[in-house]
This record gives sequence, C-alpha cells and structure tokens, in this order.
Amino acid sequence: MTPLIWTRRAIEDVLSIQQFIAKDSSHYAQLVSQQLIAAVERLPAFPQSGRIVPEVNDPAIREVIQGAYRIVYRLIQGEIHILTVHHAARLLRVEL
Repeated sequence: MTPLIWTRRAIEDVLSIQQFIAKDSSHYAQLVSQQLIAAVERLPAFPQSGRIVPEVNDPAIREVIQGAYRIVYRLIQGEIHILTVHHAARLLRVEL
C-alpha cells in the first residue's frame, strides 16, 4: 500500500473549512471534515483513482471530489501527498 501524507497546507485547509462551517453548525462542520478525510482513504490501495487535475494536466497531480471540495494530491516517489483541499467554486492556484 502506498503511504498517504497530509501536507501542512492541506491540514490547515480542512481546519479552515471546519471553522468556517462551524459558525453556522458545529455538527455539520465536524461531518464535512470527516467526509473530506474519508474521501482519500481508498488512495493508498488505488493511488491513481483520482482524476488528473485539468488545470495542471500532469498525471502525477490528481484530485478526489468530495461534495463541494477538490482534494488535490501528488504522487511522489511511491507516496501520496495531499496538497490542498479546495472549494470547487474557487479558482485553483496552479502553483502546486
């Protein structure tokens, strides 16, 4: 199985999303963060199961869609690095 590594940026993204949603509902904030984390649980077994990020068009940079969020990851030397968790309505910065 391929190791899964969350970058600091991706962790901060999830925490920021959780804090934003918690302003209206702490229960829903917790639920959304759990769903985001669960969405990448299959990646160690199937690292190429995410689609290639269209803005980058690099087979090593892929994403998993979970609700309104894009979970972007990079395959690096036999590891999966979760790079960012990004709201799909916002433009994705290509400097990954």
